[in-house]
Amino acid sequence: MDYETIRVRDRDGVTTLTLARPKVMNALSTQMRAEILHAVREAEQTARVLVMTGEGKAFCSGQDLGDRANAADLNLERVLRDEYEPMLKAIFDCQIPTIAAVNGPAAGAGANLALACDVVIATESAVFLQAFTRIGLIPDAGGTYWLPRQMGMAKAMGAALFAEPITARQASDWGMIWEAVPDEDFVAHWAERARHLATGPTGAYAAVKEAIRGSYDHTRDEQLAVEAKLQGRCGKSRDFQEGVLAFLEKRPAKFEGR
Repeated sequence: MDYETIRVRDRDGVTTLTLARPKVMNALSTQMRAEILHAVREAEQTARVLVMTGEGKAFCSGQDLGDRANAADLNLERVLRDEYEPMLKAIFDCQIPTIAAVNGPAAGAGANLALACDVVIATESAVFLQAFTRIGLIPDAGGTYWLPRQMGMAKAMGAALFAEPITARQASDWGMIWEAVPDEDFVAHWAERARHLATGPTGAYAAVKEAIRGSYDHTRDEQLAVEAKLQGRCGKSRDFQEGVLAFLEKRPAKFEGR
């Protein structure tokens, strides 16, 4: 697929997906959503880590309100079900670790696109904004799911009702994202984080995601059973054998991953 709204680079097991509509702060158009969906599915088959970031000064400003493909179609329910849901589910369910490298403002659906990833690393100058009520809407693109789970009910409700910017440092302190990084260190930092995951035990990472993502739907006993099942699977892997051997030999492990 020839991409027009995103750029994709593959290097050393890391696929970097860059939202590339800087003139509109990387706003999400119909075409961009389709291209993201395709790129995520491709990366899941070929890479060991997926990083999503933005070109220019912003990560993503959310829905492109000037997108001609949607201008005559105000059925927001259809757009969310047919265009957003497949993209978000592909990111959320991706079998490899996903990192949102938030290089600037992330607003509306753009903020929630980032939160769909496993780990969010933001530059300290970035802000997150649930801007929906400013135009008479509710948080969508998974916002009502991610926010209370990652920052608690009180903070989630305030973020949604007041639609005020949340700084990257606040987001980190509140548990909304993994970490906020000084601007000057940002690119090198997230690249190193991605390299670390790309050399790790890919199968174990997939099991971690499966266990943690599913824990909200399980009782304690059900979750203990899930852990036992997944741990049994991991214990049969060559990466586990290598990890133990490396530990005993006091050397870095060389995981095969894929």
